[in-house]
Amino acid sequence: MPSLRHTALLLLPTLITAVTLDCNHIRDSGASWDLSKLSGPKTVHRVRWERPSIENTTFTIDICTGLPKDPKLNKDEQCASGTQVCAKEWDYHREGEGWAKGFVKKVIEIAGEFKTSHGRGMDPKVTRLKGDAGNEDDKEGLRVELHGGKYPNERSGVPQKAVIELLCDRKVSGNEGFEEEKNSIDTEGFGRMGRRDDDEDSDEPELPDLDEGKNLKFISYKKEEDTEVLRLRWKTKYACEDARGSKDPEDEKKAGWGFFTWFIIVLFLLVATYIIFGSWLNYNRYGARGWDLIPHGDAIRDIPYIVKDWGSSVVERLRGGDSRGGYSAV
Repeated sequence: MPSLRHTALLLLPTLITAVTLDCNHIRDSGASWDLSKLSGPKTVHRVRWERPSIENTTFTIDICTGLPKDPKLNKDEQCASGTQVCAKEWDYHREGEGWAKGFVKKVIEIAGEFKTSHGRGMDPKVTRLKGDAGNEDDKEGLRVELHGGKYPNERSGVPQKAVIELLCDRKVSGNEGFEEEKNSIDTEGFGRMGRRDDDEDSDEPELPDLDEGKNLKFISYKKEEDTEVLRLRWKTKYACEDARGSKDPEDEKKAGWGFFTWFIIVLFLLVATYIIFGSWLNYNRYGARGWDLIPHGDAIRDIPYIVKDWGSSVVERLRGGDSRGGYSAV
């Protein structure tokens, strides 16, 4: 009969492969994608007026790995370890003429690896959009489904699921707009908000757009049958079927600059090593001092004069170009 340790070792590879989606090698129906350039936390929002307060639900996603902890928030205000899609519901109330600072009202683990807490794994599912029965517009890209979450995060909680539709758009990388993340609405910004212009009798404020400039868009978050489903749409060139294996101009630029930088560094180190070793040798062998310590010191001291003479000769040649081809007037 196999020991418990032996059984755990046999199950270990299965558990490891189930933890995350392999963003470097995604395949379905003969097509393949590399989504590793989309890794890292990305946040979109659903901002709603829920009288008498404003509800801002932030959905943070990393399709490639687990989300990091936010040191600014308490443990109870964060999703559990292993979460890859997390929702936080912020609530803001009026305070005089302005708005009180928001607080985290609800935390929902939508997708991730939670086998140790309530037994559900992420079980990622990838579907190629081309040829899919539900793709009436014949869009190019892929659909990624991530599971595992429950709310509350226990066995009796309501199952959660995230559906991310990645659409091919060769003009954008999909990472635009995330340089300065806005995970919540600042109190000062709330204080400047006024009532909607289209309804003077309503106390509903003009809500801000926290996802302006982003290619990742919130579509819906609602119950579908017995599961709460988050739907997102993401335009990116990495969802194109011919993107994998093609050269990325940004990568080529970085690679070229890296080679040039290393060339300068290596050249500088070689010159510095030669000067230091030569100076040490001249000092110990000949007792040299000052400029005599430096190898070829005389030649180095003559460099300014050599450059000056070379510059003068170039100027004279340029001036000579204005003459009449060497012929003098008769």
